[in-house]
Amino acid sequence: MSNSQQDFVFAARAGEIAREAGARLREFYAQGVTTEYKGAADLVTVADRTVEKLLRERLSGAFPTHGIYGEEGTRDRLDREFRWYVDPLDGTTNFAHAVPHFCVSLGLEQRPAGLAEGEDGTLVSAVIYDPMRDELYLSERGKGAWLNGKQIHVSPIATLEESLVATGFPSRKRHESPNVHFYHEFTLRSHGVRRLGSAALDLAYVAAGRYESFWEFNLNPWDTAAGILIVEEAGGKVTDFSGNPYRLESKEILASNRKIHAELVGLFADMFAGRDLAPIVSPHDYAKSKK
Repeated sequence: MSNSQQDFVFAARAGEIAREAGARLREFYAQGVTTEYKGAADLVTVADRTVEKLLRERLSGAFPTHGIYGEEGTRDRLDREFRWYVDPLDGTTNFAHAVPHFCVSLGLEQRPAGLAEGEDGTLVSAVIYDPMRDELYLSERGKGAWLNGKQIHVSPIATLEESLVATGFPSRKRHESPNVHFYHEFTLRSHGVRRLGSAALDLAYVAAGRYESFWEFNLNPWDTAAGILIVEEAGGKVTDFSGNPYRLESKEILASNRKIHAELVGLFADMFAGRDLAPIVSPHDYAKSKK
């Protein structure tokens, strides 16, 4: 453990709790997740709820004065100064289909007295744990971002053309999401687009320099709270698509290595305005071009 990590007030203990939760997820995963929908949905429901219960108990024991806001319905002590945003299983669809790409995400917000619900406090600590790769991301405000004890930094790449970027799509009501249009534009303008199915890990990968950017629509605070701080502490930037400060209730998130952020914001402005959009090539014309 580095000297900086020794100074962690919350993340070190929360990291231990996340590891325990991740071990429980591995146990569920090892049971064998069927791709038949009903069975998969049942197992995922049990895994999500069981692990959120474990996290609630462990966080309450370690930090009895903190509130907890969980994906699976936990709403404990939300009037307290500190609040954990808890996602026990980010990447549920992957888990349900036996794809080993999912994580536990814990983000801690400090909320001054009198702050109204819906207003943001300050994110002060973050943990993301990938149990299948045994990768533990930790961060506290002003103390950097760390992966398995080694400090991490965002990528130095300075143009979108050379960047590997990531996004996500909703598992439900996909026909209502406009993101397929943005996916098309980013695919043409970048080195590549990845869609791996865990927003928290996508943000962690931006922080670790694996991706240069991540964008998505309609995420929730438990999806993003930890990743936002980890990206920022690794030197990156997180806003909405217009470049405005990101809020936990925002319906748009744009994270980057900072160097390409202005280019990304400009591209989103063009896309929303319908400017300079690339035409979709027909399969027939594409086949002719390869001859």
